[in-house]
Amino acid sequence: MKNENYQIRISVNADAKKAFENICNVAGWWTRNIEGNSKKLNDVFTVRFGETFVTFQITEFVPNKKIAWLVTDSYLPFVKNKKEWNDTIIDWHIADDNGVTKITMTHIDLIPEIECYENCEKGWNFYTGESLKKLINEEAGMPDTPTNKRTQAA
Repeated sequence: MKNENYQIRISVNADAKKAFENICNVAGWWTRNIEGNSKKLNDVFTVRFGETFVTFQITEFVPNKKIAWLVTDSYLPFVKNKKEWNDTIIDWHIADDNGVTKITMTHIDLIPEIECYENCEKGWNFYTGESLKKLINEEAGMPDTPTNKRTQAA
């Protein structure tokens, strides 16, 4: 397999400002079980899915264009290396294209060679490709909640 980072691209019917704000609204599309803040540079937040957790620090923040989340700590109980996500980066790019906003999310160092890739790919495909897109387009995401369990961390 190639050493390729996970990446997903979506197009939404909203301007870049709305897309950016909704990406930062992690509880609206990924999980309601979030601690901390995810709205500005250097914010730190933790998402939880049962015993799985991931802590991020926002390391890049260019309003309406780019956000980067560095994983500073994680615990993935479903793989041998429980800290597999540590030091990976979730990189968001937002671009207007003739009234359509294109979002590219790359999980840097989430590559096919690591154990959680298949499970995490499914999670990101749902949470970014469906839930975030629905939140931006319809103002109704599908985040993980105690009664709506989807997948593990991603």
